[in-house]
Amino acid sequence: MVDATLGLGGHSAALLAAHPQLTLVGLDRDPQALELAGRRLVAYAGRTHLVHAVYDRIADVLAELGLPGADGVLFDLGVSSLQLDADERGFSYSRDADLDMRMDPTTGPTAADVVNTYPVPELARILREYGEERFAGRIAAAIGRTRDHRPFTRSAELVELLYAAVPAASRRTGGHPAKRTFQALRIEVNGELDALRAAVPAALDSLTVGGRVVVLSYHSLEDRLVKRELAARSVSTSPQDLPVELPGHGPELRLLVRGSQPASEDEIADNPRAASVRLRAAERIREAA
Repeated sequence: MVDATLGLGGHSAALLAAHPQLTLVGLDRDPQALELAGRRLVAYAGRTHLVHAVYDRIADVLAELGLPGADGVLFDLGVSSLQLDADERGFSYSRDADLDMRMDPTTGPTAADVVNTYPVPELARILREYGEERFAGRIAAAIGRTRDHRPFTRSAELVELLYAAVPAASRRTGGHPAKRTFQALRIEVNGELDALRAAVPAALDSLTVGGRVVVLSYHSLEDRLVKRELAARSVSTSPQDLPVELPGHGPELRLLVRGSQPASEDEIADNPRAASVRLRAAERIREAA
């Protein structure tokens, strides 16, 4: 089983405890998460492989470990509780911190780099596409004017600007004015959607017949991408006017959830961060062509 988003190892610990014969491969780009998950899973060290990698490297990791495929792959997408709750990581708009937002703090540009160096039109595109922000142009223009004389370094500075840039009527009805901008910056900094576009096909290709994939998404951009890939592989590719199925053209996958499944009311009460989750799952029913 591949836990493509290991985090603090909660899913992995439950699976290893429930299945004594399971070998688990856990991936995470965050070195701190790998360290903490390793401590949590120490009782299962003999049947775990914890790897510092982004989930689009699933195929490479399995090959490096000499594993021919996976019986299951789990994605729990988005930012982890570890990252949200660590003030110094800059993911949360409710606490002041360095404007960082890197899931792997050892590499790559920070959110401050994006805010301070991207051309205003490109910044507006990111906010519009990744944050689905109605006021993307207005916010990007305000950022451009401000950074010319005072570059952004702290999350509170950006939140203050967003309060001023987003109209008061929208602030009253549309949730926190920083939510969509922070989501967009996080996605850009970590290349999340590009990685996911590569990771979902790689995960499906790695599944053995009878193997299952489960994906937990937390916003519509992720969910639409996953939905398209699962849907495309769950239908026949034979021409519609043929009376019989062409060999090798039948569905690769069987969908296990109708549409997407939300969290139950009890789970949301226990964990409010589950309120936006959508679960999709599928089982491989034949080898890929």
